[in-house]
Amino acid sequence: MMSKSQRMPWIPMDQMTAAQRGTAAMLGQVSGGTTSGPQSFLLRSPEMALHLHKLIHYLLGSSPLPRRLAEFAILIQAKLWDQDYEWWAHHHLAIRHGIDPSVPDDLRTGCRPAKMQPDEALVYDFCMELSTTHRVSDATFAAISAALSEQALADLTVVTGTYVTISMILNVAEAVAPVDDPLPFAAGPEVRREG
Repeated sequence: MMSKSQRMPWIPMDQMTAAQRGTAAMLGQVSGGTTSGPQSFLLRSPEMALHLHKLIHYLLGSSPLPRRLAEFAILIQAKLWDQDYEWWAHHHLAIRHGIDPSVPDDLRTGCRPAKMQPDEALVYDFCMELSTTHRVSDATFAAISAALSEQALADLTVVTGTYVTISMILNVAEAVAPVDDPLPFAAGPEVRREG
């Protein structure tokens, strides 16, 4: 069986195209030089990677949607997709941006988080309903529209969809989180962590 880190390994620099080298430099600069996570997958389509990076940079850096709520929406997708790497990458960020530590703990175990702030509860309801029913009811839409601007609500929807895409990328690439952190959704004994 192919190990998790071998499905889409990092491309050696001397085997990259010019476009891949440019994208690798950008991804390395942004990620502190890491070659884990979605980066190896994204090198396979360097132009797409640049567009996706620009979108994520806006959503997490310039959007009127509070970063706390964006990070919470990302954790919801990590849970729904059983995505260890995505959880590892965003769990600490969510807490740093103001999510109570018990909220991710509850979410990880499949419980509705008990200590959500009111706007977090609205984000939870919106993201869970959209992700599980593929629709948003009038009541859910009205509730979240009363709390967020139209732009922030549009951006929340795109954050949710973008991190479905990132979850898909990570699951196709079988990307794994670093060995020194626990894996909340590990698929079983065949999962090998990088180290």
